[in-house]
Amino acid sequence: MYKNFLKPVIDFVLAGVGFIVLFPVFIIIYIILFFANRGKVFFVQVRPGRHSRNFHIIKFKTMNDKKGIDGKLLPDAERLTGVGKWVRKTSLDEIPQLLNVIKGDMSLVGPRPLLTDYVHLYNDFQNRRHEVKPGITGWAQVNGRNAISWDEKFTYDVWYVDHISFLLDVKILFKTLLKVIKREGINAADAATIEPFHGQE
Repeated sequence: MYKNFLKPVIDFVLAGVGFIVLFPVFIIIYIILFFANRGKVFFVQVRPGRHSRNFHIIKFKTMNDKKGIDGKLLPDAERLTGVGKWVRKTSLDEIPQLLNVIKGDMSLVGPRPLLTDYVHLYNDFQNRRHEVKPGITGWAQVNGRNAISWDEKFTYDVWYVDHISFLLDVKILFKTLLKVIKREGINAADAATIEPFHGQE
């Protein structure tokens, strides 16, 4: 009842209200990034959603597009701008994803949508994270976010799939607010973001 009916309705209503409330902040960040990133404000990328169906995720752009002499993008740590680092630490880069929730591609709470390049690397257990819509925040995010290992992340994601409920979602949203305030788990211990996933047995 909750998973298939109430949760989508709650997502739509809360995301709509949230976007309206945060719209002034949205405009301020838009203006700041417009000048900081030379007009490139949004980061749009294809990500796998529920049942691995692709959708376009939208976030505020926190990295530049600088490339090395080989023509490839520089490492994340070298492309993360000063403004982008602040936007990411405050989690303000996630605001545009409320539009993904309103569209129905995402949920407020669920496993974070990862890269499409990873899908073919998942084993059966890891792939279960796609049984529900991806979320702006999730059980893995409030239990370490980018500072935990891939094994831990998948374990938390699948645990959420098996225990999804209204009270759990409320708990995750509350803990997310505390995480944002404390700015915990933004990066992996030795990287600007999380290390790439290379597949596991």
